[in-house]
Amino acid sequence: MKIELNGKEMEVEQGKTVAELFENEIKANDRIITCNCNNEIKSLNYIPKESDKITFVDVASRDGRRTYIRGVLYIMSMAFQECYPNALLSVNYQLTNAMYCEVDNMQVTQEMIDAVRSKMKEIISKDIPIRKVEMTKEEAEKFYEKEKTLRGKLQLDNKQKDEVSLYFCEDYYNYFYGVMPISTGFIRVYEILPYNDGFLLRYPGKANPYELESKPSSRKLIGALDEYKDIHRVLNINTVYKLNKQITSGNTAELVMLAEALHEKKVSDIADNIVHRKGVKVVLIAGPSSSGKTTFAKRLGIQLRLNGLKPVTISVDNYFIERKDNPVDENGQYDFECLEAIDLKLFNDHLTTLLNGGEILCPTFDFKDGTKKYNGETMKLADDEILVIEGIHCLNDKLTASIPKEKKYKIYISALTVLNIDYYNRISTTDSRLIRRIVRDHNFRGYTALHTLKIWDSVNRGEENHIFPFQDDADSMFNTSLIYELCVLKKYALPLLQEIDNTNVEYAEAKRLAEFLKYFEDIDDKYVPENSLLREFIGGSVFEY
Repeated sequence: MKIELNGKEMEVEQGKTVAELFENEIKANDRIITCNCNNEIKSLNYIPKESDKITFVDVASRDGRRTYIRGVLYIMSMAFQECYPNALLSVNYQLTNAMYCEVDNMQVTQEMIDAVRSKMKEIISKDIPIRKVEMTKEEAEKFYEKEKTLRGKLQLDNKQKDEVSLYFCEDYYNYFYGVMPISTGFIRVYEILPYNDGFLLRYPGKANPYELESKPSSRKLIGALDEYKDIHRVLNINTVYKLNKQITSGNTAELVMLAEALHEKKVSDIADNIVHRKGVKVVLIAGPSSSGKTTFAKRLGIQLRLNGLKPVTISVDNYFIERKDNPVDENGQYDFECLEAIDLKLFNDHLTTLLNGGEILCPTFDFKDGTKKYNGETMKLADDEILVIEGIHCLNDKLTASIPKEKKYKIYISALTVLNIDYYNRISTTDSRLIRRIVRDHNFRGYTALHTLKIWDSVNRGEENHIFPFQDDADSMFNTSLIYELCVLKKYALPLLQEIDNTNVEYAEAKRLAEFLKYFEDIDDKYVPENSLLREFIGGSVFEY
């Protein structure tokens, strides 16, 4: 039969897998880890059909990297099962090119880490096949009754899933959401080492799939994640399975109120910190896309008022340099996200004038004409007023270089998800933000989910260059994630994702997100308070945007 491989048409033997058909090519290129078939990610064990269009997926690509991470997690969990069969292992959250894991019923010791590391090395050296086994739900019920295990059991409750799948490697089995490497030998670079009360499973960064990066994990980020993890444990909701049980048991209202109360308490704490730090006149807020910066700023403003401070906003977007002077990127396109796109001299002059009690003539940037315009609007700060500034560069001191450090208070916010699908499959913080953005782009900007998916990689690059490197410079971190939010966003995002078909390159990502959302029970909008950060994405907010 005829298929297309990497854009080239060829005849191949029917009934063989991609790995069998192209064994030599895969062996010659150790970056290949899976494949894309008709814009859908498939295992190298996939058996092609007539006219399939196939491309190899590189381990350094987004989908290849996900497959690699699943593989190293699978091998780690297999090694734990062989060395410590009674260990209650949990993959908690992602740090910089690593997963932070804990063993709930055992102390993590150097001896434990050494034993698991040695077993992982042995499993990888044997290059053992990893095969996917699919069962009907009836077959799965019997399997779980016999095996007395919870691994992958949440699939039974998924009403939109007809089958239950597990990955087997010799006698070991586990559930992992997504495509897995076809054998243990595909995992080459990794490290496992003690960290805090658990351990880090490290893997290569995006830039180089052959090396582990030495960049340390953010201590402040870990603190923010640990805080929410501990609260979720108090609520006994750390997995989607447990979240769904709370909803189906009629505890939705209490769940939502607790999540919102946590937000309110944290916003109040940050406002108190700002007031207690005498002399602060500028509050700077930054965070990645769809973190909920706008609602956070408004809720912070209310708490500041309760402390006797009146927030006044100033928009960095009005201080772009003239379009003709704007820097361009490597493709010759205007780079509006770089710091040099801001008129830093004018911005700092205006801030200095305001803090010294003077008055400024406010610019308004005309994005159509690409120039600043002045319509006579002026600004002057009263003694009880404080500037609140939100923008991509707000954590970078170069943006406000003329302002003394003691007058500034910097806040980093992001949706730092600590809820996991189960004990081995984490929910990506980036996925949570992407789903938020898909819903918001459709509801308020008229964009399709396809458009949002097309630009998402570019958005992420901007965040990695201009926001993430400065997150440890923040005075406070605010986690905008809500334990229940995907149960609300699901009904908005799912139909939008399902509109994308396999004629689009983005189909693989759309299908992955859609299948992921199907695991969540629905929560009606009526439970979401009007001042909730979630209203920024679904509408109905008491705040004006």
